[in-house]
Amino acid sequence: MARRQAAARGVPGQAGRAAAAGAAAARRGGRAVTRVALESTLVAHGLPYPDNLEVGRALEADVRAAGAVPATVAVIDGAVCVGLDDAQLERIARGGADVAKAGAADLAAVIARGGTAATTVSATAVLAARAGIRLFATGGIGGVHRGDAGDVSSDLATLAATPIAVVSAGPKAILDIPRTAEALESLGVLVVGYRTDELPAFYTRSSGVPLDHRADDPAAIARILRVRFDELGQGGVLVANPIPEDAALDDGVVRAAVDAALEAAAARGVRGKALTPLLLAELARVTGGASVAANRALARANARLAAEIAVCYARLCA
Repeated sequence: MARRQAAARGVPGQAGRAAAAGAAAARRGGRAVTRVALESTLVAHGLPYPDNLEVGRALEADVRAAGAVPATVAVIDGAVCVGLDDAQLERIARGGADVAKAGAADLAAVIARGGTAATTVSATAVLAARAGIRLFATGGIGGVHRGDAGDVSSDLATLAATPIAVVSAGPKAILDIPRTAEALESLGVLVVGYRTDELPAFYTRSSGVPLDHRADDPAAIARILRVRFDELGQGGVLVANPIPEDAALDDGVVRAAVDAALEAAAARGVRGKALTPLLLAELARVTGGASVAANRALARANARLAAEIAVCYARLCA
C-alpha cells in the first residue's frame, strides 16, 4: 500500500496537478472519487492527427460522464504521468514518430533516458496499478499471434501479475483467439463476459470461445473485483465487453481482411512490435476504413463501462 501511495504522490508536473484538480472537483460534486486508466498508444499511433486527439478527448469525456475521473497514462520527458492535461494529451497526439511505444518491459529504459512514450496495455496496467487504479479501459488486448512463431504479447503475463481490471472488446482480431483464451486460463487471469457467454473478437461480438463467467451489470463486476483484489489478493481480470451491435463488422469481411493483412506482413517480413500496427493499417485499407470506425466505437463503449464499474467499486470500498 505504501508503494502505491508513493506512486500516486509521485505523478509529476502538470499531469499531477491536472489529476489532483479532477479528484478535487469530484469531491466537491459529492461523487465517489475513482479513476479509470486509459492507454495513450491509441492516441499516439492508432489514428492520424487530429482524429487521434479527438478520440483521446472523447474517451476522457465518456469516463467523466459516467461519474469517474479519467487518467490517460504516458511517459513524458522521463516522468511517469498518470493523468494528462489537455496540452500533454495534444503533445502525445502530435508527436508521431517522436513518441515511442513502450510496453511494460521498456519502461525503465525510457524513463532513465528521459524519453517520451505512449504506453501499451501492459505498461498502462503496471503504472496505473502502482497509482492505486483498479479499472483500465482499452480497445483490445494483445495475445497469441497466429502461426507457430511463438509470438505472445506481454499483455497476458502482465495482466496475470497485476491487480487491475482491463475492460476490452476481447483480443485483437488479428490474433489466434482460442489460443489466447487458453493462455489467459493457464496464467490464472479471470475472464468475465459482460452480458455475453462468449469471448468477443474485437470487431465482432463473438469468437465462438465459451466463457465460464458472466455478469450483466457493472455492480456485479465490481463485487467480483472487490473479492479478487481486496479479499483474495489475486491478479488481473479481463472484462470482455462486446463491440456495440450497430458498430460490429461482418465476420466474413473481418476474416478475409485479417488473412490479407497477415499475408502482407509475411511478404514484408514484419515481426515483433511493428507487426500489430502494420496489420491494423492493412485492415483499415482492406475494409475501406470501417475497421477504424469500429475501433473508435468499441473503445468508447469500454471507457463508459469501465467508469460505471469503477464508480460501483468505489462505493464498495468506501
